[in-house]
Amino acid sequence: MLQNIYAFILTLFGCLFSSLASGYSFQECEGSLTPYPEIVSRAEYPDSLVPVFISHIGRHGSRYPASDTHCITLKKALQRARQLGTITPEGERLEKITDEIIRLSSGQWGALDSLGKAEQRGIGLRTFQNYRPLFSSGGTIVGISSHSPRSIESMENFVAGMERGGSELEFKLSSGKEYNQLVRPFDVDDRYLKFRKDKIWEPPYEEYFTLAAPSDPIKRVLGENYPFKNEAEARDLSIIEYYVLAGCSAMSMPNPMNDFFSLEEVNSLWSCFNLRQYLQRTATAVSAIPAEIATPLVKSVVDSTDDFIHGKNPGVVGMLYFGHGETVLPLVSLLRLPGCWYITEDYATVKNHWRDFEIIPMAANVQLILFKSTTGKYYARIELNEKPVDLPVNGFSDIYPWEVIRNYMLMRTSALK
Repeated sequence: MLQNIYAFILTLFGCLFSSLASGYSFQECEGSLTPYPEIVSRAEYPDSLVPVFISHIGRHGSRYPASDTHCITLKKALQRARQLGTITPEGERLEKITDEIIRLSSGQWGALDSLGKAEQRGIGLRTFQNYRPLFSSGGTIVGISSHSPRSIESMENFVAGMERGGSELEFKLSSGKEYNQLVRPFDVDDRYLKFRKDKIWEPPYEEYFTLAAPSDPIKRVLGENYPFKNEAEARDLSIIEYYVLAGCSAMSMPNPMNDFFSLEEVNSLWSCFNLRQYLQRTATAVSAIPAEIATPLVKSVVDSTDDFIHGKNPGVVGMLYFGHGETVLPLVSLLRLPGCWYITEDYATVKNHWRDFEIIPMAANVQLILFKSTTGKYYARIELNEKPVDLPVNGFSDIYPWEVIRNYMLMRTSALK
C-alpha cells in the first residue's frame, strides 16, 4: 500500500516536471501572431462611478502574412530540395502548406482577414456593453489610425462593434501619415531610427539565437543530404519555417506546427522570436529608446483626458488610436504595465517574464477609462487586452484617482529608469 502511494507521488511529480520542462503550448508559441483571446468576463466597477471618457490604443486584428518574404524563402529551399532529390515526405507536406498560404495571401499580403474584422467588432461591442453610460451621452469619439489599410479597417470594425451595440455617439475617423508620431513613431523618431540602423540589439540576440534555435526541424523537411552552407543557414531556415507556420491561425487556417516541431523545439524557436521583439520594441538593458518613442502617445492620452475634464473639447468623450504591435509594445513598456517591463542582462530568462502572446496578440489593446464619482471627483483605470491592470503605485488597486494615474503616466515619460 505504502509502495503504491510512493509510486503515485513519483508519477505526479514526474508529470509536473515534464509539464514544466515542455514550456508553453503550441498555441501560445504562435507568439504575437496569436489571434485575440476569447474574453468571457465583464469589466466591473463600483456603482458610485460613471464612465465618462475613454482612450483606446489598438493593434490591428488578425491578418494575412505581412509580406511574402518568408514564404518565398521557405518555398525556394523546398523547391531546391525537391530538385536535388533530398526532400522528405514531411517536406512535401510543408511545401503544400506553403503553397496554400501563398495562394490565399496573393493580392492581400498584410491585409486584415475576416477573423481580424470579427476580433475588432467583438472588442468594440464589449467596450460598449462594459461602459454603456458613456455611449448614451450623445457626444463624439475621435479616431485616428496609421495609413496602413489593416489599421484603418481595424478602427472601422471596432466602431462598427460599438454601433452594433446601440451606441448613440458620433464617430469622426481619419487616418494618414500625419499621425505617425502617435501611431507609427518607429517610422519617424530620429533616436529610434538611429537605434535601428546601429543594430545595437543584435549582439545579445545573435548570441542567444545561436545557442537556442534548433536546426533539426528544417533538416527533417529538406532532407539529410541537403547542402546547407553551414549550421547558421539551417538555424535561419528553421525560424523562417516556424514564422510561416505560426501565422496560419491569424489567417484562419488550421495551425500545423505540431506536425513539424516538437513542443521543445517550438518553444525554443518562439523564445528567439520573442526575444527579438523584446530587444527591438521595449525598454531593455541595451536601450530605453524603443519604449521612449511612446512618449508623444502617452502625453496625447493625458492631454485629451485633461481637456475633457476641463471642458476644452465640448462633446468629445473618447479618443481612438489604431496602429500596430510596434505601437502597443513601446507604450506598455514605457508605462511599466505588469508583465510588459522587464530589465535583465540574462536574456535566457526573458521568455519566463516577458511573453509576447500575453502582451500583443492580434488586436491587442490598451484602454484608459475615466470615471466620474457621485461626489464629482474623477477616477481612472488602465486595461490591457480588456483586463484591468494594477500599476506600481502604493495604496491603490485597479482604479485610481485621476491625478494619481495622470502623474504616474507623465512621470514615466520623463523618468525611465
